[in-house]
Amino acid sequence: MTGDADTGLPPLVEPVDQLTPDERARYSRHLLLGAIGDEGQRRLRAASVFVVGAGGLGAPVLMYLAAAGVGRITVIDDDEVDLGNLHRQVIHSVPAIGRPKVDSARDRLAELAPGVRVDAVHARLDALNIGALLEGHDLVVDGSDNFATRYLVSDACELAGIPVIWGTIDRFRAQLAVFWSRPPAPAVAVTLRDLYPAPPPPGSVPSCAEAGVVGALCGTVGSMMAMEAVKLITGAGRTLFGRLVLMDMLETTNRTVTIRPDPSRTPVTALPDGDDSCEVRTPDADSVPEVTASELAAELADAGASGAVAPVLVDVRGAGERSIAMIEPSVWVPLDTVSEDAADPTGVLGRAAARGPLVVYCKSGARSARAAATLTGAGFAGVRSLAGGIEAWTRDVDPSLPGY
Repeated sequence: MTGDADTGLPPLVEPVDQLTPDERARYSRHLLLGAIGDEGQRRLRAASVFVVGAGGLGAPVLMYLAAAGVGRITVIDDDEVDLGNLHRQVIHSVPAIGRPKVDSARDRLAELAPGVRVDAVHARLDALNIGALLEGHDLVVDGSDNFATRYLVSDACELAGIPVIWGTIDRFRAQLAVFWSRPPAPAVAVTLRDLYPAPPPPGSVPSCAEAGVVGALCGTVGSMMAMEAVKLITGAGRTLFGRLVLMDMLETTNRTVTIRPDPSRTPVTALPDGDDSCEVRTPDADSVPEVTASELAAELADAGASGAVAPVLVDVRGAGERSIAMIEPSVWVPLDTVSEDAADPTGVLGRAAARGPLVVYCKSGARSARAAATLTGAGFAGVRSLAGGIEAWTRDVDPSLPGY
């Protein structure tokens, strides 16, 4: 492609007229840099950045953007601070556990950079609200942790014509890129759908909560995302627009590849109607019968009291997840082995089904629905999925189980 790969992009934001004496003192190290200097700092002061997520990636992004002097930051997240997240979500602290992440983040940024305006939105991002929320922002930094939201953000930014800085993390690996549907000429538009045309099936790729992630990786990638924002705003250096960085921090390797527009791709013309655009489901998983945690607990208790046939629980999570918490008794068949085991009458699933009706569970219900659909297709009768997974069981039945 042409454009940024050779000459860099022009500054995204017009500068404010001047910095205050306090700002000149605070950002003096930026003023010494020829690529940023006084004018670049004034561009940062004028910029409005929309940050999706106040978690592992959002934490360093927010802190470094605020510390850099970005004038306005909007952060959206519908989650609360949890103990199991603090190893990577370093903007939060132990006293903030249970608080909305956006409120915790806003308070921390007020301490770090009191001159920066921070708008905290404690809500779920969806097709109904994203358009209005993006208005008035110069760029988006997407630190979300699920595919549906990433594609929603990408599509909304394609419609709005604003750049989006995109990053993902998985265990020790990460990907990082910059997309823009209407870049200045002669650069060529590239979006997430040119790289990955559609999200993978729900549950096929484990989340950080399911697979694990090393905290320092979030800091590395989030800092790089913040740096991309600084470069876009000020016009400094060469951004990652049109390029994808692939990192493996366990092996300390990285490589950069060029992203080219897909000539066969249909441009996005509208977002889906309704407020369920962040829920990507497959038809098979949609049709799987579910049982709530409370209903399952009652069935197990009734069977224990009357001697009737009890449901048999099947855990399809990973080994690490099972080592943290499990519903007992249950048999363990990891999701990627379900199909193979189901084809063997002497396998774990076949023997379990001979004892009683199967109830499949995972962390939140997505993977168990896929596994239950696979089992139903393989001829297993009466298979159900535990709605909400072990999270619902912990919340509604056994609060003594640790969360993760």
